Amino acid sequence: MVAILLMTHAPLGSAFIAAATHVFRGRPERLEAIDVQADQNTDEVNQLARAAVERLNDGSGVLVMTDIMGGTPSNCCRALGEPDQVAIIAGISLPMLLRAITYRSDVLDVVVEMALAGGQNGALRIDNRVRLGPN
Repeated sequence: MVAILLMTHAPLGSAFIAAATHVFRGRPERLEAIDVQADQNTDEVNQLARAAVERLNDGSGVLVMTDIMGGTPSNCCRALGEPDQVAIIAGISLPMLLRAITYRSDVLDVVVEMALAGGQNGALRIDNRVRLGPN
């Protein structure tokens, strides 16, 4: 099973885990967050990220999800491991995370594609999709 590591500005990663735990009515296994604090030492963040990937990876790979490209959390993700074992995507959203969790029994590349599709398809204008009744 592909593990998932959330690398985000604090406290976003923990909040996403809490939301996913609510939706799935239990905390999904092998899902962790590193909430990067303002002014946190990047060497420390890099060390925490490498340790988390090592701890989470059972050989199936780790999907690292970060909030914004170019921020400290995403910059600290760049050298986390071999591309066939660690995939990194930016722009986390709840639909993206839920989709990744749902499909993570598949291989890493499929989990990445499903997460990206969840993020893209999860952003929409509600009044264009939901038809309200006459009352």
